Amino acid sequence: MASTSNARHAVVVGCGLMGVDIAAIFLNAGWSVTGIEPEPARWPKARERAAASVAQLEGRLDPAAFTLVGDATQVRWDDGALVIECAPEQLELKRRIFRQLDTLVPPTVPIGSNSSGLPISRITDGCRTAGRMANAHFFLPAHLVPLVELAKGEQTSRETLGVMRSIFKDVGRVPVQIDQDLPGFLANRIQHALMREAFSIIDRGLATPEDVDAAVRYGFGLRYLAAGPILQKELSGLETQLAASSAIYPSLCNDTQPSAGLAARVSRGELGAKTLKGFWSWTEETLADARRRFETTLLAAARLLRDERGSERPVDQ
Repeated sequence: MASTSNARHAVVVGCGLMGVDIAAIFLNAGWSVTGIEPEPARWPKARERAAASVAQLEGRLDPAAFTLVGDATQVRWDDGALVIECAPEQLELKRRIFRQLDTLVPPTVPIGSNSSGLPISRITDGCRTAGRMANAHFFLPAHLVPLVELAKGEQTSRETLGVMRSIFKDVGRVPVQIDQDLPGFLANRIQHALMREAFSIIDRGLATPEDVDAAVRYGFGLRYLAAGPILQKELSGLETQLAASSAIYPSLCNDTQPSAGLAARVSRGELGAKTLKGFWSWTEETLADARRRFETTLLAAARLLRDERGSERPVDQ
């Protein structure tokens, strides 16, 4: 794959919340973006969201830089540098999209899937140019959370990962690389280990949801902003970690099935914010306030990390 570093045009397939926020990252960095959204009725909302997300990044959207089209055949591919697929998490849908991109997109342009759990090797099965395809997984809200997970498929070339890594760094992201096609990649595997224990604690009546959240936010979660888990234990002493592990691990939840309490809530249609009931009951007003506080805190944290990333500490290496 030839380098595409001189081109500054990204194509985003699917303009829901995730797709538009990914577009905002590139628009804020001075790129042009073509969004593929088959329902024109969604275009005004996509433009509105893109402008708001760019504003949160302390930029201003140039309307001429964000083009919306209904189909991949309408995209000008000759100046493309990167394609990111953000379609719903349905394997057959993603396969259809990738088979079309396989033939339409010039072979020098890398193609990423924002799938949060589907391995890229399954999505690209049968694609002639699978070597330039990889998972490129963002975290909602994508424009505020800097991490991008680059997961290598069975056929993904190292060159593809290198080009993607360079592009994401260029637009202010923090890419991490996963060299096996495993469910959950890197961050979600760690996150789900935490969530399994958190739900188990609630199911067993050891603590309330409020206290679980407080323990994470105001305890070890706060420290994670300054240093990841490995650096933390390096600083505090690996022998201490070994001793604590020996005492705690035998009592940790190791279920291979999801939490019974979680499953029960979902079966009752208590899905959280989208149904205004989950572990808590919501109104539109309280939900809007919670989201505002969440994004405000994320912005402040992202600024701290952005300022810190230029240092030479081991956490950045």
